Amino acid sequence: MTIAGSIFLIMLGAILTWAVEFDLAGVDINVVGVILMLGGIAGLLFGIWRMANMRRTAAVSRTDTVTPVTPMSPVDGTRTQVYEERRYDDPMA
Repeated sequence: MTIAGSIFLIMLGAILTWAVEFDLAGVDINVVGVILMLGGIAGLLFGIWRMANMRRTAAVSRTDTVTPVTPMSPVDGTRTQVYEERRYDDPMA
């Protein structure tokens, strides 16, 4: 669900909850509106979380010498740099 879809669900739920004075047999329009608003809020939070995490990538830059890096020998002449990149122009996956 996209952020725009979540906002649409929140708006539709608010309209059904507070602006509609219509009764159907066996269906409470106010409860349907509240359910739509809660689903929209959950989708909005998930969409924001996904957007924040999908655009974050980790890259490793390494300059090796003749000796490879092993877990048992941390000081062997190699240097590892880890940095984080955020690309805001990439499309959402």
